[in-house]
Amino acid sequence: MIFNNKTTVESNDFKLLNKINYPADLRKLKEEQLPQLCKELRDDILKELSVNPGHMASSMGAIELTVALHYVFNTPEDRLVWDVGHQAYGHKILTGRKDRFCTNRKLNGIMPFPSPLESEYDSFVCGHASNSISAALGMALAAKKTGNGKRHVVAIIGDGAMSGGLAFEGLNNVSTTPNDMLIILNDNNMSIDRSVGGLKQALLKLNTNETYNNVRFKLSKWLNAKGYLDEDRRQGILRLNNALKSAISHQQNIFEGLNIRYFGPFDGHNITELVRVLRQLKDMKGPKLLHLHTIKGHGYAPAEKAATIWHAPGKFNINTGERITDDETGVPPKYQTVFGETLLELAKNNPRIIGVTPAMPTGCSMNILMKAMPDRAFDVGIAEGHAVTFSAGMAKEGMLPFCNIYSSFAQRAYDNIIHDVAILKLPVVICLDRAGLVGEDGATHHGAFDIAALRPVPNLTIASPMNEHELRNLMYTAQLDGKGPFVIRYPRGHGVIVDWHNEFEEIEVGTGRKLKDGNSVAVLSVGPIGNNVTKAIEAVEKECGGAQIAHYDMRFIKPLDEKLLAEAASKFKHIITVEDGVRKGGFGSAVLEWLSDNNYTTRVTRLGLPDKFIEQGTVNELQHITGIDTETIAATIKNAISSIS
Repeated sequence: MIFNNKTTVESNDFKLLNKINYPADLRKLKEEQLPQLCKELRDDILKELSVNPGHMASSMGAIELTVALHYVFNTPEDRLVWDVGHQAYGHKILTGRKDRFCTNRKLNGIMPFPSPLESEYDSFVCGHASNSISAALGMALAAKKTGNGKRHVVAIIGDGAMSGGLAFEGLNNVSTTPNDMLIILNDNNMSIDRSVGGLKQALLKLNTNETYNNVRFKLSKWLNAKGYLDEDRRQGILRLNNALKSAISHQQNIFEGLNIRYFGPFDGHNITELVRVLRQLKDMKGPKLLHLHTIKGHGYAPAEKAATIWHAPGKFNINTGERITDDETGVPPKYQTVFGETLLELAKNNPRIIGVTPAMPTGCSMNILMKAMPDRAFDVGIAEGHAVTFSAGMAKEGMLPFCNIYSSFAQRAYDNIIHDVAILKLPVVICLDRAGLVGEDGATHHGAFDIAALRPVPNLTIASPMNEHELRNLMYTAQLDGKGPFVIRYPRGHGVIVDWHNEFEEIEVGTGRKLKDGNSVAVLSVGPIGNNVTKAIEAVEKECGGAQIAHYDMRFIKPLDEKLLAEAASKFKHIITVEDGVRKGGFGSAVLEWLSDNNYTTRVTRLGLPDKFIEQGTVNELQHITGIDTETIAATIKNAISSIS
C-alpha cells in the first residue's frame, strides 16, 4: 500500500499490536520496539477505515504521540484529556477496544469520540473542540484536593482547537492557579480545513532551540534535587527567563508570556524523542506546554498531500489511494451544496453579503464563495462565538453576513446570538447546517437543540426549508431589507429535488404552506422531515381507503403561521406535529402553547427527539429509534384516525 510514498505489502501480521489489549501491555515493550508498533497501529487504522469510514487524517498524525503517552504515563490512573476526539483512534485501539474498533461509529458500536461513558481511559468527552485545558485543570486541582497529588494530568489539544476561545480562557486560569499539568499542543497547522489567524503564524515562527531546552531540563532537575527551586523561586526565575528570552529574540512567546513553561517545537513523529521528552516533563513542577509539529495524515501519502479531503474520506482503496464514492448521477444535491451555490449567486447581486464560517468552509460549502470572491468570505477558525459577534459587528456597520455554523456547534455561540445579534435586531443570517440527526458522529454532533434553544429569544426569525427550492427562497428572503436576525436550519446530506435551481421567490415571514387538504387528521411538520410525512400520508391513504390526511408545511418555527394553525385547530380534532429536534421546548411545544393561549382544545400528538442523548448510527436507523421515520409517522396517523372514529 502507499505508505510514506513507498509501496509495502497490504497484509500485516501485527505481531506487536496483537499482544496489546491495554496500555499495561504496551509498557512491557522495549523502546526500540515502539517504531514498529506505531507502524502496525497506523496500518490497522488504515485497513479498518478503508471499509468503515471515519476521521482518518487526524488520528494518523497522532500515532507516535498516542503510543508515547501511554508508554510514559500510568493510564488510566494518569488522565489523558483529548481535544479534539478526531485524534484518538489509536488511543481507542490501545485501550481495550481493538477488537471492537470495527464497530466504530456504528449503531450500538463504540462511540465516535472518546467518552468516560465508554471507557475509564477516556477522561472526558471531546466531540467539540477547545475544552481540554479547562477540563484538565479541573482534574489536576481535584486530584490535589482529594489526596491524589501524584496523578499526572495531560491535555492534548490539536487540529486547530487552540484557536477556540475556551482554550485561551483555560490558559489564563492555568497561568494563575497552582498546578503541575502538562499541555501538549499537537500542531499540524490544521483543523479540518487549514488553520487560520495570528496564532497559527505565531506557532509557525516559534524557534525555541532544542539544545536550549535540554539545558533547561537539566538545570531545572539539578536545582530541584538540591532543594534550591521552591515555587516562589521557580516563578521568579521563569519570569526573568521569559523577559531575557523575549528581549534577545525580539518576540514574545504567548505561553511563556502567561508564565507557562514552553518546550519545543519537537518532531511529533519521532517516538524515541517523544518518550525522552515526556519522561523529563512528567514530574516537573508547574504548568508546562509541549509544542509538537506533526503532519495530518502522516504515513499515508494521499492523506499527507490532501489532509482536508482525508480528514474523513469515506471508503477508499489503500493501495491506490482512490476514494470510493457512489454514483450520484441523477441524485439530488446535498443541502450544503445548495447553500454554497446559492450564497454565491446572492452575493453577486448583493454587494453587502459576506460569508463567515468557523473552520468549516468545505464542510458547509462556504469554500464556493471563498474561491469566487475571496475578499467576501472569512474562515475565523474554531471560534463559533467570535464568528457570530464578528458577523454582528459587520452587520452593525451595514454589511449582511451569512454566518454558517453546524447546529451542534452553534450551541457554543448562544450568548453571542442573544447579546450581540438579537438585542439590536441586526441583519445576520445564521445558517445552521447539520440540523437534526447527523448519523454516525453521535450525541455530540446531532443538531437536536437549536429550535428549543433559540425559540424563546426575541427578535429572531427561525425557519426550516422542506426542500432545496425552499432553502434557496429562504436565503433570498433573509437578505432582503428589514428582515433582521434570520435563522435557517437544514440537515446534513442530500435533498429531494434533482432540478434544484429555481428562480428566487420571496417568502412572507411567518407563513407556511398547506401541501394537502384532508378531513380526518392534520399533520404539521417543519423542515425536511416533512418529506417523511408526505410518504407516510401516501402509505396510510393507500392502506386505509377513504382516509384523507391534511399536511401543513409550517416552514417557520418563529413566528408561527397563526392563520394555518387556526384553520387546522378549527377543522381537525387531532393534530400531529413532527420535527427533527427535541420534543421538549421545540416546534410541537410552540404549537401547544399557541393552541392553549387561543383557547383551542384540539388533541395534539408530538413526534420528535426524546429527552435523552442519541448515540451514533445511520440517519435512517436513528429516525426509526426516535420515532420520526416514515413507518412510525404512518402508525401514529393511523392511531389518530382510530381515536376519532
